[in-house]
Amino acid sequence: MEVTNVMEYEAIAKQKLPKMVFDYYASGAEDQWTLQENRNAFSRILFRPRILIDVSKIDMTTTVLGFKISMPIMIAPTAMQKMAHHEGEYATARAASAAGTIMTLSSWATSSVEEVASTGPGIRFFQLYVYKDRNVVAQLVRRAERAGFKAIALTVDTPRLGRREADIKNRFTLPPFLTLKNFEGLDLGKMDKANDSGLASYVAGQIDRSLSWKDVQWLQTITKLPILVKGVLTAEDARLSIQAGAAGIIVSNHGARQLDYVPATIMALEEVVKAAQGRVPVFLDGGVRRGTDVFKALALGASGIFIGRPVVFSLASEGEAGIRKILQMLREEFELTMALSGCRSLKEITRNHIVTDWDLPHPLPAPRL
Repeated sequence: MEVTNVMEYEAIAKQKLPKMVFDYYASGAEDQWTLQENRNAFSRILFRPRILIDVSKIDMTTTVLGFKISMPIMIAPTAMQKMAHHEGEYATARAASAAGTIMTLSSWATSSVEEVASTGPGIRFFQLYVYKDRNVVAQLVRRAERAGFKAIALTVDTPRLGRREADIKNRFTLPPFLTLKNFEGLDLGKMDKANDSGLASYVAGQIDRSLSWKDVQWLQTITKLPILVKGVLTAEDARLSIQAGAAGIIVSNHGARQLDYVPATIMALEEVVKAAQGRVPVFLDGGVRRGTDVFKALALGASGIFIGRPVVFSLASEGEAGIRKILQMLREEFELTMALSGCRSLKEITRNHIVTDWDLPHPLPAPRL
């Protein structure tokens, strides 16, 4: 079967992967309402295309934290990619580099920062979980910096792991032949089997629940790298992120894997963008599966988007070639959306190019007869 869009890789991955692994990547928290909503909310945004504009040349390039990339589509951090394919994060790093875009490496990668750096040139960010042992954190940040990573994406929505019922049912744990490579030498690379989710037990044992705004400032004392705060969903926290010295904000609900019934990221985006007032770039992470989704996010003020699940599903399906393919498909769809909307560059994409269901006056219920 010829794959013609990003969504089709999920079904292929489901056939190829062990149930425990597929469920880990695919599932969300509790009722999975937000998981569905991350996708569904995009359908409540419609286009207002402009016509008779010369779109023979379209420029999708942009800069993120001063780094020039080929398109505003980047790779989000997803953990344990060698569960999907034996090349794991190596394949992802090479595909991102070939596409001229940014890869974010997860703290919980099955390849270390040094190993990913060894794949060759590329702009890479490092996603950080803050462990109770701050020496571990400082060591890891310094290693990422030495390995040429360009920014730290600090995940702030995981003081505890969300309740992912599929992982509880499957007694999820990292397969025995894999380790969390960044922590291997620190005796923190293994995940014990547990009565529920092995990952939930690992997080409860290792991750610092006392993480606060002070720690965003503490991080700036141990690294020169810019800090992106990942997991912001409100205007209040956007303002506090900027006050704490963040270089950027990633609007994320952790792929709907933490607190269920939070809004879709595309729904939370505009509130955060307005609060940021252009002081720092705001990015969207969550639910993007089409080039049309990318356009909608940019029209609502995002400086770029990150994709997560499509990467692991295409990796499981076709390895590095699969990831290259989804990046190319999203790029082509986005370029087509720009052309058909009358936009020749990213700065021409405006709020006037879309209408959302929250812009429209909602009709009053009909009177009862």
